[in-house]
Amino acid sequence: IAAPVDADGSFNMDSFKAHITPRTKIISIPHVSNVLGTVFPIAEIAALAHENGAICVVDGCQGVTHLPVDVAELGCDFYVFSAHKLYGPSGIGVCWGRAEIWADLPPFLGGGDMIDDVETDRSTYADPPLRFEAGTPPIAECIGLGAAVDFVDQIGMANLRDHEMDMLRYGHQRLAAVKGLNFIGTAAGKSGVISFTLDSAHPHDISTLIDQDGIAIRAGHHCAQPLMKFYGLTSTARASVGVYTQTSDFDALAEALEKVNRIFS
Repeated sequence: IAAPVDADGSFNMDSFKAHITPRTKIISIPHVSNVLGTVFPIAEIAALAHENGAICVVDGCQGVTHLPVDVAELGCDFYVFSAHKLYGPSGIGVCWGRAEIWADLPPFLGGGDMIDDVETDRSTYADPPLRFEAGTPPIAECIGLGAAVDFVDQIGMANLRDHEMDMLRYGHQRLAAVKGLNFIGTAAGKSGVISFTLDSAHPHDISTLIDQDGIAIRAGHHCAQPLMKFYGLTSTARASVGVYTQTSDFDALAEALEKVNRIFS
């Protein structure tokens, strides 16, 4: 099933609960929506999963970047994220899981370091996590991920969160003045992103035009076509906030969007 949301992008827990039964095996859900910025109640969802004998897998790509994360408090069984969402390199990520579940899983790749003993007719495997890390690791990317974690730790996640929330508030205020702009996703406590449409232009046209002014946003369905269909859209434009975002960035975006309006009016 798809996680149900209300018109403002708020997660509808009551509707979600109605779909979860003892037949449910896995609940896989994002910590934060990459389209709406909605923060999902992971601890409550994980508890619901366990009550029904299911496991809870959390896509933390948008969560670990914007929120303090304590997997013990969340109670999930797996928490995964990509390094490039955390100011790190591409091509590497993290998959945290509960030890007792890892111990029951068979390896899916063969290679160096993942074996314990190999015979001509049988093999035994190393204990996790080595069992799932066959071959030579991406050494440079590992070092880069470590540096990215140190970078975020040095700033402090609480400081980063405060800055981003200030930028989100300013961004919504500044963009609300743009003629014909419609926000997609305004749930309380949202994080990270501002998705929107313009009455005058398609998101792809918006992205192409403002790129000429040196402004980078994302445009498209953001790997969330069912959600787009829920809103009656094919795509949105999306501005993301981070440690480097300043109020001047939203000023420039608003001015560029007004320029788009003039071109297409």
